[in-house]
Amino acid sequence: MTGTQPEPGAIPTALRPYVESMVGYRIAGAQPGTHIGMPSGSATLILSLDQPLDLIGADGRRGRFDTLLAGLHASPARILHDGSQHGVQLDLTPRGVAVLLGGPPGEVSGTSVDLGELIGPSARRLHERLGETPDWPARFALVLESLFAHREPRWQPCPEVDHAWQALTRSRGQAPIAGLAREVGWSTRHLGERFRQEFGHPPKTVARVLRFQESRRLVAAGAPPALAAARAGYADQSHQSRDWVDFAGTPPGRWLREDEIAFVQDRER
Repeated sequence: MTGTQPEPGAIPTALRPYVESMVGYRIAGAQPGTHIGMPSGSATLILSLDQPLDLIGADGRRGRFDTLLAGLHASPARILHDGSQHGVQLDLTPRGVAVLLGGPPGEVSGTSVDLGELIGPSARRLHERLGETPDWPARFALVLESLFAHREPRWQPCPEVDHAWQALTRSRGQAPIAGLAREVGWSTRHLGERFRQEFGHPPKTVARVLRFQESRRLVAAGAPPALAAARAGYADQSHQSRDWVDFAGTPPGRWLREDEIAFVQDRER
């Protein structure tokens, strides 16, 4: 297998409220198989530079996409591949999703949509121009300029819900939900309802996803499963394993062995 990427892209300060990270990747010669698109605390935008993505989304629907936005999801998506992957991936904040949607990110929660459904024919033009652009820095600049530099967000979460979201992300899912409700002066039930309206999932689910995301990061970095469980905030290793099966469809050890492309990307990132 060869992998000259991932190549990280710099995010201008003005766009950091919308884009958490951006990476270009090119991998060839891996074993054909299935790459697991795991839940995380960010939405994922992918622009393929070779063949379209063959995706079975978290909602179970299958499609082929040149450009794809996957909303926040709490079950695995699957990309079927022939051993090669080439494209640009952005991890978007809720505000970044809202810039493209024009509404709350919960509108695409749990599903995947073609970027053209959100921004129209300009998505196709962006994809064509991206394929004609010769290097990663120019590609990154083109994507950011086209999608975020001149778009104004038309959605903002209410302050109480935003406070809960920020606290959960800062704590990597370990902030107590009841404590967050007390901090904003709401009942736990009311916070859960409003949070779900904005983000598509209740805060308890988002907290679980964020803990799992931290566990995944630690496992990919080589941490033993027991250490990853403790640092990610799980009660024990079996608790961590149950969440891995729920969110990734596989335990950590099997993922490391079988999802070759994901492991290379995580290791190099």
